[in-house]
Amino acid sequence: MPKVLPIVLTQICLLICNVAFAQLPGFFMKETARKIEVRFINSNNLIIVPVSVNGNPPLNFILDTGVRTNILFSKSLGDQMNLNYTRSLDLIGADGKTVLTASISPNNYIDLGKIEGISQTILVLDEDFFELESVIGLPVYGVIGYEFFKFNPIKVDYDRGKITFYEASALKWRPFGFRKLTMNIEMNKPYVYAKIRQSEGPILQSKLLIDTGANHGLLLNPETSEDIVVPLANLEADLGRSLGGDLFGVIARAKYISMKGLRFSNILASYPEETDYSYIIKESGRQGSLGSELLGRLEIILDYPRERFMFRKASTFMNPHEYDMSGITTKVLLTDERRIYISKIRSNSPAANIGLKEKDEIIKINNIPIDFWELSDIIKFFKSEVGKTINLTINRYESENVGEVEVKEFQFRLRRQI
Repeated sequence: MPKVLPIVLTQICLLICNVAFAQLPGFFMKETARKIEVRFINSNNLIIVPVSVNGNPPLNFILDTGVRTNILFSKSLGDQMNLNYTRSLDLIGADGKTVLTASISPNNYIDLGKIEGISQTILVLDEDFFELESVIGLPVYGVIGYEFFKFNPIKVDYDRGKITFYEASALKWRPFGFRKLTMNIEMNKPYVYAKIRQSEGPILQSKLLIDTGANHGLLLNPETSEDIVVPLANLEADLGRSLGGDLFGVIARAKYISMKGLRFSNILASYPEETDYSYIIKESGRQGSLGSELLGRLEIILDYPRERFMFRKASTFMNPHEYDMSGITTKVLLTDERRIYISKIRSNSPAANIGLKEKDEIIKINNIPIDFWELSDIIKFFKSEVGKTINLTINRYESENVGEVEVKEFQFRLRRQI
């Protein structure tokens, strides 16, 4: 299953304190109210909202608690928006090695309809980064980070696809039915503590980053604690494409994670390889992160001003925690014509065993043309039910000449591999 984030930026300096703003930077309601609601696109539990920057046409951004500042993925797009840049800086990518250059654009206006972002700094990547569209299936041009959450309680209802943005003084008391955890805001990022029962090894009391921009469930960094034990039963996997590199590691099972008595059982856990970036994770004191695969099974309230994380079960809470059972990783070909192809095949998987190959273009799934499928729906379908029959019609290109194509039919059954 393609995973998109966490986006890892290790040397961001916002420089906000060095810029004289006419108005306090932050996100605010345009009209006085106790609360307002904003709809979002729920794509594999990522929170995607259309935003306008400085009056330009709206673009899709991810609301991401895992980043400190707003990010635009394209310098050429920033130039089209006539953004003003004050300086450049170098960032270390997710692989701990790749150096990315970015420009700082201060004092921007971000419009989310009923909510406005005042005097917002945007970090603009000098090299265009549109890889997310190929793994999400939707065009995404940036992320909105800490600034959106810092002054106001925010409720995320994944079931309804709605964000509730509360007036700063609202929600003094815990709403009925919600559980409450202390949430520490450190370096503009939210952390909670949770109890984790591993498949092997001791019970962990772990400090975890709440990361709405990462679509894993539970991620544990083995290099942060000798008590974190990677289970012998695991699958090698790409754990995510993020800025500046791919993250690799393994997927395995954990018996449960418990927060304030609410327990997720038999969950999937990601264990990334140690990288040159790992020292930053160690310095934060965290052992891992909670991503949207778990957060999306809850209705959550992020109350940064009072440092509270509140949550209750959503309708998907009891759904089984399944990993891809086909062996296929799909991506969208970034062309004018929407096309979906197989980017990777897992060895000894149902797809590999019947002869499917990388670069095969999917034309139909169970006789339904690919135009009727969203990429997120394909991902869900390929992990939906053990024994489900999958029929694929594919185009196989035997050479670089796109005219030399063979249409082939394949059938296999989904099989749980972890």
